[in-house]
Amino acid sequence: MLFSKDIRPVCGLCAHAVPIDEETVLCRKKGPVPVTGACRRFCYDPLLRRPAPPPLPRKTFSEKDFEL
Repeated sequence: MLFSKDIRPVCGLCAHAVPIDEETVLCRKKGPVPVTGACRRFCYDPLLRRPAPPPLPRKTFSEKDFEL
């Protein structure tokens, strides 16, 4: 999934883009553009991808959870 060929071109994940704020990136090719924008010069940078947050641990356990 991280290096999949099915990556949708989004300026927020482009190697040519530098984040300005939450909604705008500065593209080296086109200037300020929205994070959701895209162009034909898209070059995927996997280091810009934000991973999904980890699942929260369960807070309640039963005795069955600790049996062998």
